[in-house]
Amino acid sequence: MAAMAQDKATLIKQFIDIQRPGIESLARGLVEQSSAPIAQAGSQYLQTQVPEAKRESAAKAADAELKKYFDDAYPLVRDKAVQLAPGALTPLLEQNFSEDELKQLLAWINSPLSKKYQDLNPKMQTALTEKLVAETRASIEPKMRALDTNVAKALGAPTDAPAQGSAPAKAPAKASTKK
Repeated sequence: MAAMAQDKATLIKQFIDIQRPGIESLARGLVEQSSAPIAQAGSQYLQTQVPEAKRESAAKAADAELKKYFDDAYPLVRDKAVQLAPGALTPLLEQNFSEDELKQLLAWINSPLSKKYQDLNPKMQTALTEKLVAETRASIEPKMRALDTNVAKALGAPTDAPAQGSAPAKAPAKASTKK
């Protein structure tokens, strides 16, 4: 029985090791999400409160601060995620998979078909996202503008609504955090 438990524990460790890129990606996403509201608010402020002549330099300064935050926070969150993963995932894997199922799962994950699917999956998501945005933009953008105005009104903030028919400005204050 001890040898069987050791085999299952070894399989679980192998599975978690293979999942490390996904665990690191989860950490990256959490750090990016944590700064997104600040970046969005900064972008809105930049477009509405900063004189046009100063926007480019202010956007660069804000981007630099967002990048500095990411560069500082991501390694901390990534390392903690990698450290916590075995303790968080092992009980779930032990309870939900037999040794044979873990062997099958590892065989699938390491298979050429799985690797091909993993390589294609981001392209499939991008294709669907592009199509979805294109198909819903005309319906959603007016709702987003109305939401922005209504939230500003609810908060008692100035609304500075864009002229009818003009598209919302792009958000320049978003740091590129991809490595």
